[in-house]
Amino acid sequence: MTKNSKPRDDSLQEQVEDQEKLEVKGYGAFSGVFVPVTVTLLGLILFLRQGWIVGQAGLLGSWTIITLTYAIITCTALSMSIIISNLRTGACSAYSIIAQSLGLEVGGSVGLPLYLSQALSVTIFIIGFREGWLYIFPEHPGILVDFGTLVLMLVITLISLKLAFRLQYLILGLILVSIGSFVLNYPNLEAQPIVWWGEYSGAIFEGIDILGSELNFWLLFAIFFPVGTGIVAGANLSGELREPQKSVPAGTIGGIGVTYLIYMALAFLFIRMIPLEELQQNFLAMADYSLVSEIVLVGLLGATFSSGLALMMGAPRVLESLDEHEILPTRGNFIRKTEDSQPRNAILLTALIVALTLLLRDLNLIAPLITMFFLITFTLINFVVVLEKKLDMISFRPTLELPVWIPLVGLFGCLTSVFIISPTFGLIAFATVIILYYHLSRKTLEAPEYGDIRSGLMFSLAEWSAKQVESIPSTNERAWKPNLLVPVRDCRELHGTFDFLINLTRPRGSIHLLGLRGEDSHENIHQELSELADDFRQEKIFTRCTIMHSDEFEEGVSNAIQALSGAFFRPNILFLTTPPEKYEDSHRKVILRARRLGLGVQLLAEDPLAKLGRRRSINVWLKDQSPDWELSFELGNIDLQLLTAYKLRRNWGGKMQVIMAVCDEKEQQKARHYVDNLLDLARLKNVDVKIECSDFKKLLASAPRADVDLFGLPPSPDFKTFRRWVDLTRSACIFVADSGEENIIA
Repeated sequence: MTKNSKPRDDSLQEQVEDQEKLEVKGYGAFSGVFVPVTVTLLGLILFLRQGWIVGQAGLLGSWTIITLTYAIITCTALSMSIIISNLRTGACSAYSIIAQSLGLEVGGSVGLPLYLSQALSVTIFIIGFREGWLYIFPEHPGILVDFGTLVLMLVITLISLKLAFRLQYLILGLILVSIGSFVLNYPNLEAQPIVWWGEYSGAIFEGIDILGSELNFWLLFAIFFPVGTGIVAGANLSGELREPQKSVPAGTIGGIGVTYLIYMALAFLFIRMIPLEELQQNFLAMADYSLVSEIVLVGLLGATFSSGLALMMGAPRVLESLDEHEILPTRGNFIRKTEDSQPRNAILLTALIVALTLLLRDLNLIAPLITMFFLITFTLINFVVVLEKKLDMISFRPTLELPVWIPLVGLFGCLTSVFIISPTFGLIAFATVIILYYHLSRKTLEAPEYGDIRSGLMFSLAEWSAKQVESIPSTNERAWKPNLLVPVRDCRELHGTFDFLINLTRPRGSIHLLGLRGEDSHENIHQELSELADDFRQEKIFTRCTIMHSDEFEEGVSNAIQALSGAFFRPNILFLTTPPEKYEDSHRKVILRARRLGLGVQLLAEDPLAKLGRRRSINVWLKDQSPDWELSFELGNIDLQLLTAYKLRRNWGGKMQVIMAVCDEKEQQKARHYVDNLLDLARLKNVDVKIECSDFKKLLASAPRADVDLFGLPPSPDFKTFRRWVDLTRSACIFVADSGEENIIA
């Protein structure tokens, strides 16, 4: 979508204001992410299964299982953090990450099973709560315990999200106290000999034998791995956070680190405090060997209840997002919210699904399938990061930079885990996702305003994918890259700008050299141009060349622009250098024609002495926006200016400064707020900002010197003024005009 093809419904200024409101009312990394993630990770497995796993696998075996599981979920959480740090605004749930990156069809095909998996996980945690409750009160009817727990979760979720978060504080405290009761009993017990490697001789408990008839290391890994599904607990609630792009990564990684240490320490204490035979036969051995057994049972109840409550809060929000994007045939019924911003209908449907599945009384048969859908989601999150890094698109500017091997490890680990845990259920899960994708791909889903990277992927493959790119309902703003059209009368002109053109286009841009051959032109211009194109290609820049026979510069360039407008790799920027005075009129006409035909313009005016200087610093001069400082998607003639500066800074390894001259002191603070918000939404880090109440020409002469100064190109170029600005700045200047296709916010 170009800027002129479809108006934006919502002002970006409104999104900024909403974000500022959330900064007051929303939750931070600790309360909104760390606590939900921690209490979900410290759930059913810790209290009812970890001791049994240690008894079967031994200390080193159980440590290996824990470390392998946490290595996979840590890589996945880091991948999720990379993507979230690149998102502009909005929620950052696992569904939203996939939908924003791979499109609504892929997001929906994974999001719907993910929602059902989270809803069914609530049922599993309620069943775990029932087991602990009946251990304390065996005379109570199990069905009443189940539905009483569900009703309590439903009431808490509907009444107030704040209440749910506060309860999780209490439950986290209970979990830690119960663990402490077990740890503090260590001096009172006779130390058991350490069994480093288990013999896997214990019986398989009921319901798990569907994964395999023989107890082994990988079966124990399959039983323990569902612990890792808790890492999405914080991301699911990202719409309630002050700064999800910061809170979700910090809270999730923090929760993973703390719980990993707890699991590793408890594995050691289990093997030292409890006889091996007891570990292999008694799922509640942790309670029996604690200082106060009842406290551990309360911790078990708290852990299962809080895990179910976290998913009861998160799953409806996934359903809400699916309905918002018209993936479900529900006509917006699940978008409706209460006065407390709770998705009421989505919560009620989730409760109904949980109630129906509770009637089955046992979900062991589908528990592995639930894990499969989580694993497929994790696989796609890691795949998105690998793909984004390999495509190296300009819109991928995460504030968190990590090496590509991290998502690769996560991707390989998740895929391997699918087929280690259960090949049958893995194939069923993949088949379900493929069927849903096929169904959604036949619908006309309206691409959200943030677009996705599919068109960039198609453009990166080959020309045969052009039809598929055209059929995908998405914008190209995120896939935008500089494709320069460079008119050449004399090949000597290119020798001076050769490196600069590389820096403007690297790594994924392209250059189209347009040789203008008139009667007086050098006869070997075609050969020389081809050799220069080869030189660009050796620098990894995709380059083509065309010869246009024309004596008139204006006529030759205009005809070339129109001829190339239908090409697959269509130029989107006309690159020029300031001409001698006798050619100024023809250059002016060419610039006007290019802008009318939808091309951006980059006009380079070099300082005759400094040239491009040391190629380290860039000044970006933004126009005074007063009195209207509203920040919207329509930024005026700013997008290509900032994108050009970003490319130069990235390729030069230099620094960047934004400068603005305002008319009076009243506008200075507004201007600073405008620029800070713009840079934040554009994910441009480490940019100096200089806002001065000064006359533009005076500031031009006194501003910090740079190697290149970037200005907006006015509708009617005045080359004498441009040369005067070069003299004042004592640097090379680039005058830039947008085409309407690029967007620094994308």
